[in-house]
Amino acid sequence: MTPLGLGKRSLEIIKTPKGKNSLRYVWKHRDPLRTAFNFLIIWISKYVPSMEFKRDLLGLTKMKLGKNVSVGLAVVFDIFYPELIEIGENSIIGYNTTILAHEFLIDELRTGHVKIGKNVMVGANCTILAGVEIGDGCTVSAATLVDKSIPAESFAKGNPMVVKKKR
Repeated sequence: MTPLGLGKRSLEIIKTPKGKNSLRYVWKHRDPLRTAFNFLIIWISKYVPSMEFKRDLLGLTKMKLGKNVSVGLAVVFDIFYPELIEIGENSIIGYNTTILAHEFLIDELRTGHVKIGKNVMVGANCTILAGVEIGDGCTVSAATLVDKSIPAESFAKGNPMVVKKKR
């Protein structure tokens, strides 16, 4: 996994017609039944205590989860674009973290892959935005807003996020 580099996000931008915000056009881009299915699976997985069963459930949304991924209680994944989320082997996603692969803005919709590398520790209550890449071996401190990519073997914390190389 080669991180994009600090400060960059890779996003696809879809312009929407003037007069209505982009969320009003979501059904032109996403199947409502598939979205309802994703919501149900992700909601159930929030409270499943078995890591293996949770991983299998989340796989039904077409999310890519490596071996031994552990997802904490109450983690919320993007219901519209879960197939754009990839988590590498042996990574931990902490309690109540939110991972988004989309942004609905007034005049446009943005989507982007979220790639979390191998052996990554994401602390509790983090928000990870669309289009970011977190390199292998990173640690993301609790309550961090991940709004840009993080190079491998780094430590990230805060809002605004500060990134330091691990020693």
